[in-house]
Amino acid sequence: MSLLVVGLSHRSAPVSVLERASLGADAQVKLLQDTVAAEPAAEAALLATCNRIELYADVDKFHAGVAELSTLLAQHSGVGLDELTPYLYVHYEDRAVHHLFSVACGLDSMVVGEGQILGQIKDSLAKAQDLHTAGRLLNDLFQQALRVGKRAHSETGIDRAGQSLVTFGLEQLAGGAAVEQWARGKKAVVIGAGSMSSLAAATLARAGVAEIVVANRTQERAERLARILAEGDDTDVAARAVPMDQVAGELTRADLAVSCTGATGLVLTAESVAAAVEGRIGRGADGTAVAVAGRDAGETAAARIRRAGEAQTPLPPAGAGAEDGCPLDLSAVQPGFSVMGEAAVAGMDAATLEQHAAWAAGGAVDRREQAREADAELIGALAATAAAVGRIPERRRPEPVAGAPRPAPVLFLLDLAMPRDIDAAVHRLPGVRLVDIESLAEASADAPMAADVDQVRRIVSDEVAAFGAALRAAHITPTVVALRTMAADVVASEMARLEGRLPALDDRHRAEITQTVKRVVDKLLHAPTVRVKQLAAEPGGAGYADALRTLFDLDPETVAAVSRAGGSTEKQDRNLQNDQNDQNGQSAKNRGPA
Repeated sequence: MSLLVVGLSHRSAPVSVLERASLGADAQVKLLQDTVAAEPAAEAALLATCNRIELYADVDKFHAGVAELSTLLAQHSGVGLDELTPYLYVHYEDRAVHHLFSVACGLDSMVVGEGQILGQIKDSLAKAQDLHTAGRLLNDLFQQALRVGKRAHSETGIDRAGQSLVTFGLEQLAGGAAVEQWARGKKAVVIGAGSMSSLAAATLARAGVAEIVVANRTQERAERLARILAEGDDTDVAARAVPMDQVAGELTRADLAVSCTGATGLVLTAESVAAAVEGRIGRGADGTAVAVAGRDAGETAAARIRRAGEAQTPLPPAGAGAEDGCPLDLSAVQPGFSVMGEAAVAGMDAATLEQHAAWAAGGAVDRREQAREADAELIGALAATAAAVGRIPERRRPEPVAGAPRPAPVLFLLDLAMPRDIDAAVHRLPGVRLVDIESLAEASADAPMAADVDQVRRIVSDEVAAFGAALRAAHITPTVVALRTMAADVVASEMARLEGRLPALDDRHRAEITQTVKRVVDKLLHAPTVRVKQLAAEPGGAGYADALRTLFDLDPETVAAVSRAGGSTEKQDRNLQNDQNDQNGQSAKNRGPA
């Protein structure tokens, strides 16, 4: 059997695909059950987070395993296989181990070095254990990944290379200011009471927010989280729980909201967010007050969203031209642009644009004559400049037209859910700032990595080599145990035959002969078995087990039975080594008096 992982993450797929491929709790259970029921796989575990979906399996055929795992991921995610395949990655054997260890250390996270992934790996293993889909290989693999991740965080400064996704998201909301300074005194709404939401609430409490309101589908969980926050010794925050249907009302008084639920649909629509900032005032870049509310009292939230996405610069009035027949107020046109250029006609309705075209065409002859005279003067000036400086100067492009400044945000939103909880359209709303998984991915792409990352990579490489060696050595242990069992059966058979030929043999001599025969067998087998285990631990050493079975004519079914017996060849290996040490000690004792 061999380790295989098939998955997709923020590194291989856009957020829109990850969002559609995300799996609910029931779908995750069904996927694991269907994977172990499939022919190529004997074990399965699923690592599903907000920015990765990875299916690990112990398979007996590589190509069949890839095909089966890919098909199962597509079926249970609801994304077609043809659409999903370009975003999938495959890791096999040592590369699969290397990938999981890197993930556990935070090297593959959206924010390098974040430690929350360790809890997610632990939860994945617990789920596979509860469903009995994780066997010896995946149990050992995930437990070792947890140890490697903890080692990386304790022995290096990888924590300095990045933060948790929550902290990074809050830093993006703060816009470069210290999170503690930015968050102090604010009122926050936390939607959800799971691990990510709890981490966000605790982070906000430590940052100094004045109040945290927790909303969750299960009221008891929301109340428990609020109680933990309020009773914390290291924070001084007022915390309370509310039902989900009161979130809209709480948002009208909140400064920021963090959402991370397992909902399959939107928790906060653009309309509900627009209603939450109704009547609240932000400040423009020039310090003047900018109303966030609609122009008319009867304007709907949807209309405000559409208007928020439109250009904010007012259009020049039609029919007010300084030249006869020109529909533009030329004094309002940005200097440096032609009145016949795109900047001058942007935003015109069809009738005005047609009027402008007729005016431009009618006066084209006169303007061409003027242009020729201007061109003659320009050419003469260019020639004189070229003669003086030795080159023709570049033509300077006009400065772009500055857009109307957006008002300062009055409501900050952090969406850490996958699929998203908050409608992405709210980023167009004046007075609202949204940071979600997609914007975090873009922001983290250029984040600097600490020098400790190289040290963590070396740790991962060393741990992968050690895990591979142990795994390969473990594969030969059932063969060694079967060989020693066969030898013990031969000794027992020969001693029984000896007793038949020498019935008068007393117990003392019988025991001495038995021990002597066992010592001979042990000495003959010691060097080959020790050496074959050393060779099997090296890359490409799997063939030594086959050679041992062939040389001693061991029944493959007997070896398989030994492997199944007790459920752990590691335990058998330890017992075998203890027996060998006892026998070697006894041999030395017997040789002493001689």
